[in-house]
Amino acid sequence: MRYTVTYVVELRWQIKDKPQYKWSTCKRLYNTKTGNEIKKTMKSRSIGYWIGKEFISINQLKQMVEIIPKTNLPF
Repeated sequence: MRYTVTYVVELRWQIKDKPQYKWSTCKRLYNTKTGNEIKKTMKSRSIGYWIGKEFISINQLKQMVEIIPKTNLPF
């Protein structure tokens, strides 16, 4: 017998160049293509995230983040 557990996360911000990476209201970063949470890591005294194969520090990400734009749905 299989059980499936799902939960809903409200996403608020995204990276401008890579819109599949989004932050929730609880400040966690998710890759919406894979559904995985991206962990915050430290590399040589810089705190940031591994986005793809590239490390981006939080100071660099502050300039790359935007609020997710609203979309009109047909229903």
